[in-house]
Amino acid sequence: MEREEIKRRVYSKIDEIPTLSAVLTKLLNLIENKRCGSRDIADAISHDPVLTSKVLKVANSAYYGFQGRITSLTEAVTLLGFNMIRSIALSMNLIKTLSSGKSFKTFSEKDIWIHSLTVATAMQELSKQYNRDYSRQEYVFIIGLLHDIGKIIFDQFFTELFEAAIRESFEKGYELYVAERNIIGIDHGEVGGMLLKRWNFPDVIVSPIAYHHSEKVPKRIDPVMISLLKLADSVALSFYKGDTSELSDKCAKELEYLEMEETVIQELIEYLEDSRDRIMDFFNAIK
Repeated sequence: MEREEIKRRVYSKIDEIPTLSAVLTKLLNLIENKRCGSRDIADAISHDPVLTSKVLKVANSAYYGFQGRITSLTEAVTLLGFNMIRSIALSMNLIKTLSSGKSFKTFSEKDIWIHSLTVATAMQELSKQYNRDYSRQEYVFIIGLLHDIGKIIFDQFFTELFEAAIRESFEKGYELYVAERNIIGIDHGEVGGMLLKRWNFPDVIVSPIAYHHSEKVPKRIDPVMISLLKLADSVALSFYKGDTSELSDKCAKELEYLEMEETVIQELIEYLEDSRDRIMDFFNAIK
């Protein structure tokens, strides 16, 4: 199948997905408005009872260590920060939109979101260790959270082709994105970027997701964010497989660009080990 035909089919399926809710759209616009405060954000959230309960649940989760002590939305928004509020609202909406009423055919819903939360947590930790003032640090969690969203599009709308790609990945030892390109003609990173662009997400979020498995990345795309995402993704995958023996070699390019020592990998693995329960608690709060 020709590449343009593949993209046309992907876009046609994306257009079948409901757009973001009115409450979420308003909330995202408010967060981008520098003049809005915690009360404005809390007021917008209060119009959605489900989102209200999720925000309070996350604020009182083990992820933040304030179990049972946060009682008001304004207090929760202040504690969590606008960027985390955006992440919670988007992840909740996407989980509901992309999986509600549909079973995941090629992987478990829990696995895809736990991995995504692990990558988000790893990116956030790595960005703190980056030895320069990084102006885009506020976006790292949401990028990690959404980086594999293209897999859900494949699972829901291109099931047979995606199953074939997964089989090829296992049987031939390919990375999944390589098998996707072989079988489908496009990888999940690019498909995720297509979805988020269709939903008018800013390029600072769309581009790293779209290119996180690309060997050649356009110069306009932030190389720091790409490196943080690739490094966090590789560590998270190896962490859950229980095999981290080749990570230093696999991540050498990212470590060099970020000017980080190999020891950061083991430190990150230990951090993720300590964060297992917190990540699961976060997932249980937003699902």
